[in-house]
Amino acid sequence: MKTGTANLPLHSGSAPPWLFKRMRLLAGEIVEALVYEHGPEEFLRRISDPYWFQAFSCVLGFDWHSSGTTTVTTGALKMALSLQRQRIAVAGGKGKTSSKTPSDIQMLSDAFSLSPEKVNGLIKASRMSAKVDNALVQDGYQLYHHAFFFTEKGDWAVVQQGMNESYARRYHWLSDGVMSFVEEPHSAICTQRQEPIVLDLTAAQSRENRQATLDLVKDGLIHIGLRPAQRSLLDFGEVGPCALPTELSMTRRHKLLAHLDIDETGRKALQMAYELQPSSYEELVALQGLGPRRIRALSLISELIYEASPSWRDPAKFSLAHGGKDGTPFPVDRDTYDRSIITLRDAIEGARLGKKEKYSAIKRLARICDDQFAEKQSKKGGHRS
Repeated sequence: MKTGTANLPLHSGSAPPWLFKRMRLLAGEIVEALVYEHGPEEFLRRISDPYWFQAFSCVLGFDWHSSGTTTVTTGALKMALSLQRQRIAVAGGKGKTSSKTPSDIQMLSDAFSLSPEKVNGLIKASRMSAKVDNALVQDGYQLYHHAFFFTEKGDWAVVQQGMNESYARRYHWLSDGVMSFVEEPHSAICTQRQEPIVLDLTAAQSRENRQATLDLVKDGLIHIGLRPAQRSLLDFGEVGPCALPTELSMTRRHKLLAHLDIDETGRKALQMAYELQPSSYEELVALQGLGPRRIRALSLISELIYEASPSWRDPAKFSLAHGGKDGTPFPVDRDTYDRSIITLRDAIEGARLGKKEKYSAIKRLARICDDQFAEKQSKKGGHRS
């Protein structure tokens, strides 16, 4: 059960209509075959694997490493998948569409006849996965795309993407692999660019800091050094999402108050948190009004008071079928693309009617190709990646 992230360079341009139409059709047939063979839960497992997602996008013919790989591929899936055929629902999307995810989940869940408890659980999973990757993994990438996949059993997966000035970073979640929203939700992370400094409050190393922050908030604003009429001051240089303080300006004051990011709105959010007395860090993070800056401020205060250091390491690690939109590795072969769609569609329809010869032949071909590739790699002394 792999979840993770991938860094992708920002590319201009969009998928031409003739290509996107084929991407949608081929994506539907591939998922149809996968669900027929293994069930919808296996699709969730694979879509949450960044390596499989990347390969899937390449097979569909989109850019092999651009940011559009995420948005266009999930967009094609949202149009291709149906509740009746694959028994998989897709909510959310890019930009403002992502904010409609809760209502999408509610509407699609009605078709699955999911219980109110499961619907609420799905909406919570959507909101928490977005907030965690925006506020607890402070890597400098602002989320702008959120796709939420779920089945009639209530299992789910998330594929979402953030952006900085040069790259887009993709985050994958899988319900079966998430034991906690706030600790190690990503069990496998692949990327081509690792940021030098990242505040990762989901790391196991940050566990003590999370607990200290929870205790701090439950003790109240006076303990933190905030009073309703006070301005919060700390004469450190500005702490950005991916930068430690670069300048230390000492003041004539001797009393250390709170971080400048905790403004009046932040104090109100902390007062509400104190009154609610959250039972867990996850419950604290879920509160409205506690965004990335305020969470970071509380983390730094907890470190100063309790010497509970958070993790500053980036959780990301370093790590050809129909051509590509930009002609890489070669231009899309439309005839071959169309034949792939027809072959898969005929094979699935035939298998459902009891005529499994063509479907079995495709499976045998896949095994033969796999064995031949393994044999060649073995002779070369290489390893399969």
